[in-house]
Amino acid sequence: MKTMIIAGLVAVGLTAAGAVNASPELAKKSGCTMCHAAAEQKVGPAYKDIAAKNKGKADAAATLVAKLKEGKEHPAVKANDDETKKLVKWILAM
Repeated sequence: MKTMIIAGLVAVGLTAAGAVNASPELAKKSGCTMCHAAAEQKVGPAYKDIAAKNKGKADAAATLVAKLKEGKEHPAVKANDDETKKLVKWILAM
C-alpha cells in the first residue's frame, strides 16, 4: 500500500514538473518572449523583476492575469485564460 501511495505522489510530482517546464515554450508560443526575457529587460521587464516586484502580494497572480486579459497596461495576449494563469504562476515562481 505504501508503495502505491509513493508511486502516486511521484507521478503527481512529475506531472507538475512537466507543467512548470512547459512554461518557457508556452511563453514563446504566446508571444511573450518578443518583449520579455527571464533575466534581462527587453522591451518589457524581465520575468524575474516582475516576480520580485510582486513578491509577498497575495493578489499578485489575480492582478497580473487581469492586466493581461484587459490589455490596458499590456498588449493583448495570445494565450487563453488557463494558459495566462499558468504563465503568471510560472513567472511569479522565479
